[in-house]
Amino acid sequence: MAVPDNATTNANMRPLIDSFGRQVSYLRISVTDRCDFRCQYCMAEDMTFLPKRDVLSFEEIEAITEAFIARGLRKIRLTGGEPLVRRDIMSLVERLGQHVKSGALDELTLTTNGSQLARHAYALADAGVRRINVSLDTRDPALFTEITRRGRLQTVLDGIAVAREAGLAIKINMVAMRGVNDAEIEPMMIWAHENGMALTLIEGMPLGEVSVDRVDTYLPLRELRDRLAERFTLEKIAKRTGGPARYVRAKETGGELGFITPMSHNFCESCNRVRLTATGQLYLCLGQEDRVSLRDALREGGVEALDAALDEAMRIKPKGHDFVIDRDQPAPAVNRHMSVTGG
Repeated sequence: MAVPDNATTNANMRPLIDSFGRQVSYLRISVTDRCDFRCQYCMAEDMTFLPKRDVLSFEEIEAITEAFIARGLRKIRLTGGEPLVRRDIMSLVERLGQHVKSGALDELTLTTNGSQLARHAYALADAGVRRINVSLDTRDPALFTEITRRGRLQTVLDGIAVAREAGLAIKINMVAMRGVNDAEIEPMMIWAHENGMALTLIEGMPLGEVSVDRVDTYLPLRELRDRLAERFTLEKIAKRTGGPARYVRAKETGGELGFITPMSHNFCESCNRVRLTATGQLYLCLGQEDRVSLRDALREGGVEALDAALDEAMRIKPKGHDFVIDRDQPAPAVNRHMSVTGG
């Protein structure tokens, strides 16, 4: 399916607008549910991964992407699992990157655990990726291995260094966990800012059965922000990257600090994103089960059926999630792990 040039797209497209008037312009694509880490808050230790036959081919991902672009999509983020562990992933990145180079997309980005960055950073930059998010919850080697169950901190730090050399802008994503890594947040921010990187703090979310006690480790970011404000001057800035983070600048370090607060202050009223799983299920909300199968639509009816499926997706996109973490509701909001939907 050929993507129209910008003029044609702007003149003729039917924007993806849901029943609450929100326009979807941001697609997160999970290219695999597999990961070389087993982070305690994200995955079970003994995960059962999808059979490869159920996973979308690169050609199918590209066809779905083009259908979105024809309806006004402006940004794509590749996720997983760990996206860089999928075989031949750079061939997909290069093909999607052509849409950035043509102007059909504003941005192609990626979220990674950093384990494969040293190998792929320069190729990502050559393909048109300009910035990436790296998930890093601690800079303590022993705690890093404990949280990830198998990762090696130095490998990630080396990958970050190569990515910086390649010219990629880097934002560190850190899940804030009481009693686990909360003492490291200020040092992580200072380290990130000293190295020209932003830091975004994320509240834990009740997705899938995991080994960590979500009630005990839950840390509201309002509490954390108040703590940081005792030491740093946090200045509001208007920066938006298309996602849910709200940003401030720490005057003392000159760097940016983001807050993603799905629990304490949800951002559903401005939601502009949907998530495509590795099997072609389009989830309309991270915390709800509403979805349509774009894989079935594409395989059974081609481009026209795919376009109709996007219309149905906008019709059923829910108003928001119902995340709760407390002793009265210990069960996860949804049974699927974060790695299934994509981070």
